[in-house]
Amino acid sequence: MKIASMQSVISSPPGKACPVVIRDRGHIEILAFEHPLAGLQLVKGTIEPGETSAAAALRELREESGLHASRITADLGLWASGHANQIWAFHLCEVHNPPDSWTHRTSDDGGHDFRFFWHPLSQRPTAQWHGVYQRALQYIASKLHR
Repeated sequence: MKIASMQSVISSPPGKACPVVIRDRGHIEILAFEHPLAGLQLVKGTIEPGETSAAAALRELREESGLHASRITADLGLWASGHANQIWAFHLCEVHNPPDSWTHRTSDDGGHDFRFFWHPLSQRPTAQWHGVYQRALQYIASKLHR
């Protein structure tokens, strides 16, 4: 797999980190989850003061999915989300042998069960995906090449 090298020019620091976990089953699939109140999403969270976006991506992956990445394999760049002036930093994370699907209980907003699954990156997202995540999927797909 080849990572596209073109970076967007963004002058503001990122406020959100998005760990990207993919697998290749003859086609590229990306880790996603169903939030019980907010539809289909990607793992993403706030970068804490003094924290790098890479460290935040690893932490958010652990907190929201229960997965532990062995390492970050690529920086996929910064993206102006068009939502609440948020700049997202995408980091490709390596996770060994993740399950096909699972539910993880988070402590976010008083606790939620997130149902994880693999979304084919070539598949157009449905209306169950918030518009910002639909655009994020397009951005990620533009950065990943076979």
